[in-house]
Amino acid sequence: MSFIDTHEIEAVEVRPGWRGRFVHSEHMTFGYWEVARGSSIHEHAHPEEEVWNVIEGEFEISVAGETVLARPGLVAVVPAGTPHRVTALTDGRAIVVDHPPRSIIGGVRTK
Repeated sequence: MSFIDTHEIEAVEVRPGWRGRFVHSEHMTFGYWEVARGSSIHEHAHPEEEVWNVIEGEFEISVAGETVLARPGLVAVVPAGTPHRVTALTDGRAIVVDHPPRSIIGGVRTK
């Protein structure tokens, strides 16, 4: 499958305030997130490398203890096994890419 319209993928609420649409390639998972203000992801780590690309809104992102205010255009790279957390300061959207692919995110099966 070479072309995918993400608008045709049903959004899944993985945790309160976090609705995602997921696309999987052979080597990556792409999460298209719509996030409600005040929603957060607790500090955690996982074996996949993860890259956050903020599209809309403001997020507080912490990676390995360093915290930044993330706005559109900011990319946060989370190395595999590194503690990180995210809080939505406003309603927002982000594209998050994981390598290798993830079949479960926040306890929810994505493929």
